[in-house]
Amino acid sequence: MTEAGAERGSGTAEASASAADLRALVDRAKRGERDAFEELYLIHFDRIYSYLQLSVGNKHDAEDLTNQTFVKMIESIDRFEWRKVPLSAWLFRIAHNLAMDHFRSRRRWQPEEEPPEPPGGAERSAEDAAFHALGERSLFDLIEDLSEDQQQVLTFKFAFDFSNAEVGTILGKSEGAIKSLQHRALGSLQRQLANGS
Repeated sequence: MTEAGAERGSGTAEASASAADLRALVDRAKRGERDAFEELYLIHFDRIYSYLQLSVGNKHDAEDLTNQTFVKMIESIDRFEWRKVPLSAWLFRIAHNLAMDHFRSRRRWQPEEEPPEPPGGAERSAEDAAFHALGERSLFDLIEDLSEDQQQVLTFKFAFDFSNAEVGTILGKSEGAIKSLQHRALGSLQRQLANGS
């Protein structure tokens, strides 16, 4: 996938700005132009804040972590390089790392080990069955009992519309591991719904 393709295909807030506009903003930000940082902040703030509020569960911490995310963006924009994922995936990785640090400091959360990749054909049928069973219920209500990694994958995939590759970049996992986590999470949800819990 080309860099521009990754920008267009991500379905993110970046859709409101073209790939060329975002490149120009990042280039200007790398030169230290304050208004470029402000525009990048405005483009990405809502989704980063929403993710952090979902992750940490309260407005105050989410606001603090959102501010920290954008401070880190300012501090490290020189190291950002256009690759296979959009700028938003880089920002979400920063936000995710801050949220994980927040959890570790509060409850010593440990991530799940990287799971084995599922067998090829089984993934699609389990996913289809789980989606069919979900119906009108809220994803966020249903995922509370899943592992932290599984919750993160489903949140990034279905609430924020990131691809498996982008979620892998954000979470620091392989694309295969993301597919496996999604498969296992959806299988758990299917069993949960079948049991009426």
